[in-house]
Amino acid sequence: VWATLRDTMLSLTEAVSRSSNSGTAAAQEFEDCLLIAHYYAVRSACRGQKSLDEIAAKVSVALLRHSDVVRADKAFFEAGQAAKAIGWDSMAFVFFNHFLDLCEAVDEGSLDTIDNSDFADTDIPFEVPLPETPFLSEEKREEIKEWVLTVSVDQQIEQSLNKDERGTYEASLVAADTKVRSPPCVISGYPVLRSKLEFKNRERAAFKDDWNKFVMAAKVSSSQECKDVLHFLTTWCGAPQNLSYSFQ
Repeated sequence: VWATLRDTMLSLTEAVSRSSNSGTAAAQEFEDCLLIAHYYAVRSACRGQKSLDEIAAKVSVALLRHSDVVRADKAFFEAGQAAKAIGWDSMAFVFFNHFLDLCEAVDEGSLDTIDNSDFADTDIPFEVPLPETPFLSEEKREEIKEWVLTVSVDQQIEQSLNKDERGTYEASLVAADTKVRSPPCVISGYPVLRSKLEFKNRERAAFKDDWNKFVMAAKVSSSQECKDVLHFLTTWCGAPQNLSYSFQ
């Protein structure tokens, strides 16, 4: 489903770029929707491959920067779930905690009581559309509340977002101090800070480690979903320019 939507969005985006709307806010919205659909397609492909669990988690976390477009409560739930599954308990705590805050906001019909301090100096939006009904059942929400309460009293787990060498939240494209913007990896959505793989389309980039993991998983597993993602990237980004692994 996501791959079909992604391909449709690519066709629409290319049509808009050739029209008088090229360079407008509407054109950028099409680009953003294409990127979002692509990341969901990547995550879907990763979910069948154990070796790609971390990349799937990165994609779920990276999608939070688009929580003003995708459903915010679901995005934070999925990011928390993915982080918890690979042992990123500190991040999972923050995401699940915010998910629960968003659930309360949905019940109240207002964002006024939301505390966004955990996401200061990140590119995660504060203003998001509120859905009319909760994403999860009350029973499932209670399970998450219990886990959050358990973690909150665990002295071994820091209740904060992971930071990288910039001293910035690791999934943020914009550095907190310098405001320098790094390109998002076309595989994981994380900022490409080093080991940059460039493409014929210079606007696109990948983190070599994530790219190589994905290509290797596609080769070893013969996953059609993974192969489809790589073929799409060849169309969208052009050929990789400084590549150690190639995909035929």
